[in-house]
Amino acid sequence: MKTILVPTDFSDIAFNAATYAIDMAHAMGVERVVLYHAYELIVPIPDVPTAVPMVNADDLRVSSLEGLDKMKKDLQPMAGDKVTLLSRADNTLLAATINDVCKEEEVDLIIMGITGGSKLEEILVGSNTIDVVKHTTTPVLIIPAVARFKPIEKIVFACDMRHVVDTTPVGLLKKLLNTFHAELHVINIDHESKHFTPDTPFETLMLDTLLEGYNPIYHFLDNTNIVAGIVDFAEANHADLILTIPKKHGLFESIFKRSSTSKLAFKTHVPLLTIHE
Repeated sequence: MKTILVPTDFSDIAFNAATYAIDMAHAMGVERVVLYHAYELIVPIPDVPTAVPMVNADDLRVSSLEGLDKMKKDLQPMAGDKVTLLSRADNTLLAATINDVCKEEEVDLIIMGITGGSKLEEILVGSNTIDVVKHTTTPVLIIPAVARFKPIEKIVFACDMRHVVDTTPVGLLKKLLNTFHAELHVINIDHESKHFTPDTPFETLMLDTLLEGYNPIYHFLDNTNIVAGIVDFAEANHADLILTIPKKHGLFESIFKRSSTSKLAFKTHVPLLTIHE
């Protein structure tokens, strides 16, 4: 892993995510952390009252760069000599071009903040984070407002036990397990075995083969609500990280619709790592 991208809106939530990213970079030997601000130029609409201020594109860019420079200076003491802090500003919609940015910057992981609280906070702060999760192919680590970095000793991997060979992010998962010597708990949430199929035992065996030597602990839990099942287990077992795979089809698809993703991301105090299949 070489580069972590931290999208920022210069809020306290984003700054906390950046500090988390720098600490993780030190722990995992990551060389670069890129602070990224995507700003939008609002195009004037006919018949809008003239009292509405019109923003100049150059002014927006200057303001964006000034914000990045300040953030970079505030974070530099944490980064030290081993982590290079870089910054980038683009006049664009964040979710629309995030894949291009990740490709150009050779990003291995995106780290973003999210907050719980009022519905307004969820709309303003949460929407960008959730949109990025939905549109990027790069792993996204969502950092709750209250979360502070600490060694990852326990990982909860929420798995639907379907097509595990093709969808399990073995490389990054093993990197985390090797770096932190973490304990891995694989959980499958179901209710009255409605999603249990003849392939489930085989898929479990295949996952165990993929994770040979890491001694995963399996939990098959009955819960009518997947999100609640994940959160309750993770918090009851003092997990340091939740890993989920948003799939286009299957049991976990509902988690990554905006409303359900919000519930999972806003409800838990545990950082949430999402990796697309």
